[in-house]
Amino acid sequence: MSHSTHSYQQDARNEQIQININGDLFARAEAKISVFDSAFMLGDGVWEGLRVHNGKVAFLQTHLDRLWAGAKALDFDPGISQLQLTQRIHDTLDANDMRDGVHLRLMVSRGTKSTPYQDPRVTITPPTIVIIPEYKEALPETVGKGIELFTVHVRRGFPDVQDPKLNSHSKINCILACIQATKAGADEALMLDPHGFVATCNSTHFFIVKDGVVMTSTGQYCIDGVTRGAVLRLCEENQIESAQTEFSLVDVYSAEEVFVTGTFAGLVPVRSVDGRQIGVGKRGPMVKRLQELYMTLLAEECA
Repeated sequence: MSHSTHSYQQDARNEQIQININGDLFARAEAKISVFDSAFMLGDGVWEGLRVHNGKVAFLQTHLDRLWAGAKALDFDPGISQLQLTQRIHDTLDANDMRDGVHLRLMVSRGTKSTPYQDPRVTITPPTIVIIPEYKEALPETVGKGIELFTVHVRRGFPDVQDPKLNSHSKINCILACIQATKAGADEALMLDPHGFVATCNSTHFFIVKDGVVMTSTGQYCIDGVTRGAVLRLCEENQIESAQTEFSLVDVYSAEEVFVTGTFAGLVPVRSVDGRQIGVGKRGPMVKRLQELYMTLLAEECA
């Protein structure tokens, strides 16, 4: 049975969590927003996934900067400062007595509308800000054993259609890609750019190791991944040759190693792509080394 990099073990503590909506805390069963909210009605908003490790939100400033850039692109202001939102995040964690093994979903929509219509001018409230904290960690077998990918027909499109760099609530192309991969019996989807080169996955970033070089896409057709950027920095700091470049499925199929990255699971090896075994079909030495370097970086970030 297929799973994904976001597969996790159920935790009973999550039934008792308090969720922050616009600065107020609500029990999980009572946490609600209006049916007129922009995000629910039109996918009009931006979001971030955050990892809490050792009592600290990892790479928080980078996530906040990306959130603010997305809101600016959508032409709305979150309504509070980054410092105020940071305090709200920590207040939410404190109220739930959460310090480790926690995943946060931070969502900011344009606000509530007066009527079901896309025009931002019918928005009648300040932005809606939701913080959902959960005890959630990637399954050990996912990080160790890896996943299988399937290349889907859904592309990451040109920026004049819907810019793939925007981490918005409008994720229907990624959802369609995920559905197609699941129907094919794979764990996640590999997506190409409009020119047929590899872009990214439906919910993670994609890397290959070829001739000892760690390679990822140009970044023109995917969001500016925080973990993706961390891996590229680790390569530079540890004399591991890396490149952001165009490459095709032929390069993928013949790669020595393949892996994906994301805030939730970190670095996850890929066993196969489109039914083709990658390397020896299990985690390779480069992925193992980068996983260790990333865990060290995470410990330093959250010291």
